[in-house]
Amino acid sequence: MGDLNGALIEEAARKSGLLWLALPELPQPRAAWHVWHDGSVYVLTGGEGEQPLPGLPEATTVPVILRSKDKGGRLLTFEAAVEPVEPGTTLWDEVAPLLAKERLNAGSHDGQLERWARESYVLRLTPTGAVTESPGSYDASYAAAPTVPTPATTAGPPPRMYGAKRRRADR
Repeated sequence: MGDLNGALIEEAARKSGLLWLALPELPQPRAAWHVWHDGSVYVLTGGEGEQPLPGLPEATTVPVILRSKDKGGRLLTFEAAVEPVEPGTTLWDEVAPLLAKERLNAGSHDGQLERWARESYVLRLTPTGAVTESPGSYDASYAAAPTVPTPATTAGPPPRMYGAKRRRADR
């Protein structure tokens, strides 16, 4: 991996707590919270109430999409090797507390690491050096991705507003 691409990956992963993974079982990339530590991205999946990333524990490589912290748009895409972090190893003891610290809106932090060791996967995503998209190297056609199908519908007409003056835009 080039020094510039490696530095860009590290900077973007450190600054943003969110990335997208192009998982093999899904039609569109899935957002995931993560931690950057020691040259790799670490994500947690599986278990009750944790982020679902179907197919990631079985994958050997996965495309990772990082966003720009200031604009929120796609910054770069790179290939990452996927390897599990086994509970009880020194790497687990180093990374699991970092993930627990970054885990927002957890139902309960009591026994969280033990629950993750039993029910979840902590996965290490290490950049392989293949940067597939970087600033200036892609076109904007990715923004035209189809919407995700959903059973959600509008419940009815929009609510009426009584006693207020209508805005010019509403006329």
